[in-house]
Amino acid sequence: MRIATALLALAAPTTMLAQRASAPVRDWRATHEIAIVREMNALLALPNITRDTAGLRRNATAIAALMQRRGIATRLLEVSGGPPVVYGELKATKATRTIVLYAHYDGQPVNASEWQGGAPFTPAFRVQRDGKWVDTPLPDSGRLDPEGRIFARGSGDDKAPIIAILAALDAIKATGGSPSVNLKFFFEGEEESESVHLEQTLRTHAALLASDGWIFCDSPIHASRQLQVVLGVRGSMGLELTVYGPSRALHSGHYGNWAPNPGILVAELVTSLRDADGRILVKGFQDDVTPPTPKEIAAARALPRPDSALRQELLLGGTEANDALLAERLLLPGLNVRGIRVGNVEGAAANAIATDAKASIDFRLVPRQTPERIRQLVEAHLTANGWYVTHAAATDQERLTHRKVVRLVWGGGDEATRVSADSPLATALLGAMDEMLGKPILRVPTMGGSLPTAVFEHTLGVPLIVFPIANHDDNQHAKDENIRLQNLWDGIDAFAAMFTRLDRFWPRTTP
Repeated sequence: MRIATALLALAAPTTMLAQRASAPVRDWRATHEIAIVREMNALLALPNITRDTAGLRRNATAIAALMQRRGIATRLLEVSGGPPVVYGELKATKATRTIVLYAHYDGQPVNASEWQGGAPFTPAFRVQRDGKWVDTPLPDSGRLDPEGRIFARGSGDDKAPIIAILAALDAIKATGGSPSVNLKFFFEGEEESESVHLEQTLRTHAALLASDGWIFCDSPIHASRQLQVVLGVRGSMGLELTVYGPSRALHSGHYGNWAPNPGILVAELVTSLRDADGRILVKGFQDDVTPPTPKEIAAARALPRPDSALRQELLLGGTEANDALLAERLLLPGLNVRGIRVGNVEGAAANAIATDAKASIDFRLVPRQTPERIRQLVEAHLTANGWYVTHAAATDQERLTHRKVVRLVWGGGDEATRVSADSPLATALLGAMDEMLGKPILRVPTMGGSLPTAVFEHTLGVPLIVFPIANHDDNQHAKDENIRLQNLWDGIDAFAAMFTRLDRFWPRTTP
């Protein structure tokens, strides 16, 4: 007990010194809030819809200019048929470590009519009054309401981290500091369209991208509004399927209970894949699953528990597996039905048996599972359940020969990745963030979403950790996407601490 007390006494002054060292950065940021937001708004005003080649290039050029103004050696990494990667490098004096920071500048498509104000690329500063978001002009000087938000496509996903990284560098320089590690920057323009050219880019520029690890600045923070370090991501695999009924729509009275109904067939197919509690019923699916370690389970259980509040917010009377913890559920593989389409409903409904039904599914994978293996298992499962599987539109002969016919169109997939909290990169990042906050940062074994981290891991052989800053309710991929200003401010402070303190916590390797 005396030893522990002594260690705490020694640690306390260190933490206090570290927090005092952070104060100049926070003070600088506080006096530059409006300038930071204006710079971000200028970037958000550039449409960044994925696959809009010209628009994405304008974004890349603008980001490169922002980096060059900070003295970052910058270039565009070009690949035929894809948008450029904005690459930059900032060397630190006497640094022995190099990290690469990843973010993406492309965004999801928009339906402007759904957005408040109808202009997804006209950034709007709004504050909440009486439960509504109200447009508010940016003042010429002073502080901004930290609970105010900037609404625009790309604000939370994923331009805010780019601005926070650059503002952190400004703050470090203005307060007389300097990074303790070499910094490289990799800002992608194809993340929202499956990163088709990513592996080619990484292989072509592997030497240029040499580092000790990558930090992915994507996705939202914890629902408790606390910063988190995420040590893994789930993999993903998409599937579009079509089941067939009669060759023409049939009167449901004359032919019901006789002609196979594709609406019923697709429901039966989906429920054969998973049960109501999310357990996947495909034979062999669990064989490749790496169970979470006791440390990972303990870390998940130690996180703040927003489950009850989320059920209240989302009007859910209960959640799967008898209200099991969300953080633990994310350690498991999952199967989600993205949509089912058959016939019509409400005023457009007709008393008819449709000719086909379609379903869209995504799988979430954990370490050791591969998209290729998932495909094999699912197709074997369907065959065992009496389905004739085809990958092209079913022919007349196939429909006549088989009672249950399903067409499968598989999408691209990503494998899961996970880094140990005891790895050198994780140790350094966790130490720097703990010191900045004056308490342990949230340690999340894995997040529910997917990122192309496996491509980096396989191609470059380096560890990857996710450090997000966006608010958990940023409406990512949806209408009225936004960034909460306090999240932006916290991100600037965190990146400044990361850049200046990582080296002190990085375990030294003996020669």
